[in-house]
Amino acid sequence: MLSKRARADLALVFCSFVWGTTFVMVKDALADASVFVYIAVRFALAAAILAAVFYAALRKLDRHALWAGAQIGFFMLGGYIFQTAGLQFTSPSKAAFITGCAVVLVPLLLVFFGRKTNSWVWAGAAAALAGLYLLTVPPEGFGALNRGDVLVFICAIMFALQIIFIGRHVDRHSVGALTFLQVATTALLSVLLLPLFAVTRLDPPRLSWTGTLVFALLITSIGSTVMGFSFQVWAQKHTSSSHAAILLSLEPVFAALTSWLYAHERMSSRNLSGGVLILLGILFAELKGNASVASRPNAVDVLPAQE
Repeated sequence: MLSKRARADLALVFCSFVWGTTFVMVKDALADASVFVYIAVRFALAAAILAAVFYAALRKLDRHALWAGAQIGFFMLGGYIFQTAGLQFTSPSKAAFITGCAVVLVPLLLVFFGRKTNSWVWAGAAAALAGLYLLTVPPEGFGALNRGDVLVFICAIMFALQIIFIGRHVDRHSVGALTFLQVATTALLSVLLLPLFAVTRLDPPRLSWTGTLVFALLITSIGSTVMGFSFQVWAQKHTSSSHAAILLSLEPVFAALTSWLYAHERMSSRNLSGGVLILLGILFAELKGNASVASRPNAVDVLPAQE
């Protein structure tokens, strides 16, 4: 029988697979729904399913768990807003590789939480930065930078913070409670923000119930959100955030393969070199930079909970 650590690894690989393969679906779905409408429907459906699945755990919720879930959910919402918005302007494979930079950002952001880092982390960050430049900045220079790539990089920062805050709280609260609360927070905040973005015309509400949209909503709600985040939170109980980040770095690989097979996307040699450098940066930062903590569960938990 597999150990919990091995099962956690398999769960994280599944997360990478399902998240990577949905980039193309979401991009197609945005032809039929605006960003906030898509996020609101996706996460409201997922929250309803999670409420039924984790009903027993939710009956024991206290204010500490609510606060923990709200923090994680805030960063989750930010990540999906910027990622979904960015997908309107950039390709699925580029968006996935840029999102993958979240893995390198985890140890760098931990510096602000009082955690020391080493030269391997900085070397990995430098490689990822060089890769990001090749992947996103055209030969013409920064003037021709795709705004979708910029939006997705902000998404990577938000997702890095989400990984960190899951690591902070996962030992204090149940997997079911944290999974539901982060998804429910995302759903609630996206619904509350809908009128604001409608009035300002930043994201006018738009919804057309097509087969493409329904399929994307079902796959991203059930597969990516309900199963994906349940597996992620459970897995992070049995491994460190740094080790989890390594396995989650497979997401852009799956995304690039899906985009190539399904959407027939072809990455230029410049873009491909950038993607490879980002992956190398991830491996440098995680395998070498965090070798001393990779085997210690929840090593990311460096601050007391702020209740």
